[in-house]
Amino acid sequence: METVLSTKGQIVVPKAIRDSRGWNAGTKFTVEEIDDGFVVRPKPLRRRTTIDDVAGCLRYKGKPKTIAQMDAGIARAVKQRHDRSRY
Repeated sequence: METVLSTKGQIVVPKAIRDSRGWNAGTKFTVEEIDDGFVVRPKPLRRRTTIDDVAGCLRYKGKPKTIAQMDAGIARAVKQRHDRSRY
């Protein structure tokens, strides 16, 4: 399979390869130089962040809230959103 480098420095990846890998327009790649050329690899998708990844990141100065206080705060916020027709 022959590929040509364009005057803009672009290389076209053959359609059969793009289709087999599921690469669409906008797919981002990394390019790594090796002894006799280079390797092109798709950038890994960012891992989805979970609450466990960020729990405790924000500082809170004050007495910890009880579960009952948190439940009451959530209930107030839900009622306020409902009253503003946000649900």
